Amino acid sequence: MSSFYSQTDSQSQSKSQIGASLLSSGGAKVTLGENISSTELAVPLTPTSQQMFAPRSACLISETGSLWVSDTGHHRLLGWESLPTRDNQPANWVIGQPDFCSEGQNAKGTPRRNTVSVPTGICRCGNGLAVADAWNHRVLIWNQVPCEMNVPADLVLGQVNFIENQPNRGEQYAAANTLNWCYGVYYHQGKLFVADTGNRRLLIWNQIPTENGQPADLVLGQPDMKSRDENGGTGASASSMRWCHDMAIWDGNLVVTDAGNNRVMVWEGIPTENNTPCVAVLGQKTFDFVEINQGAYFPNSSSLSMPYGVTAFEDWLLVTDTANSRLLGWKKSTSIQSLQGISADILIGQDNFQTKSENRNYGKSNRDSLNWSYGINICGNIAVIADSGNNRILLWEVL
Repeated sequence: MSSFYSQTDSQSQSKSQIGASLLSSGGAKVTLGENISSTELAVPLTPTSQQMFAPRSACLISETGSLWVSDTGHHRLLGWESLPTRDNQPANWVIGQPDFCSEGQNAKGTPRRNTVSVPTGICRCGNGLAVADAWNHRVLIWNQVPCEMNVPADLVLGQVNFIENQPNRGEQYAAANTLNWCYGVYYHQGKLFVADTGNRRLLIWNQIPTENGQPADLVLGQPDMKSRDENGGTGASASSMRWCHDMAIWDGNLVVTDAGNNRVMVWEGIPTENNTPCVAVLGQKTFDFVEINQGAYFPNSSSLSMPYGVTAFEDWLLVTDTANSRLLGWKKSTSIQSLQGISADILIGQDNFQTKSENRNYGKSNRDSLNWSYGINICGNIAVIADSGNNRILLWEVL
């Protein structure tokens, strides 16, 4: 059995064999970004059409492409016309900078329709693309997926226009039409979900917005659209959030990574009322406990440390356990309520559930190692992982 999935007891060993049939055991088929030698660690890189700096998320539009990446540290989006088939393949397009060799927030200028400042979450949105432009406190939406250089966005959320970028539009309180450090975007069957991280809440638009600054229809994590206190001002609970980041729909149920509380929240169905509590969390045994790795230094099979990314694939839920530099997977075989605090079924990126070092024992990056991985998405039979600490994107086959 490959150490790629190895665990420590007979029950875990059985689970690892299940996991071995999910992602190919040879590691990523294609890696994009820096190829680090055995004597190097990831460092900031000069931007090119090949090199990235701490990418946070990526979105494969279809099984054969195109691919769009939030190259977060270089304040730009990189696009490949079709699914990359070889390591370090150069991008075809850039949005956010005048060329592949430039960097800087908003292209070292003021916000515009085709600039970004710390872009993070990225997803297909209807026929187009949505990007969480985190440090501009806005979400940019393209009505059609861009297919050339520096295509301007068609719509902005969180701001009244494309040139403003104050958190909550400069106001002390949040509102249904403002954003503050928004880090995640997700689209599902007409609904747009935005992790409004700085306001400690999740916003939902019941239909794709059609106007700039359009207000959200529903809020989770806060009692109303104005509030923005950490954990709702009353402490961690089934309805509060501290640092929400990414979303997925798993067998019809909403899932949100609450990185600041070191947990993943699971609702039964998709909520239709403000501040609906979740029914279970992964990573913690109870709703009010929030410690990293459940209060221990080393992780275990049911603990999390700053989980940022999440995706669903058939019966599986996959979570990037970011600060533990690993990927955990749960297979749904029971009721949602019984998921509370249960152990993961598979492990990727570490030799066992009790280790957490970057690239396994702080070694070189390999095709099956991780270093502060943030985003994960699956399209067809390809898992796209933003391996941020290694300055790269992994394209990994799903079996």
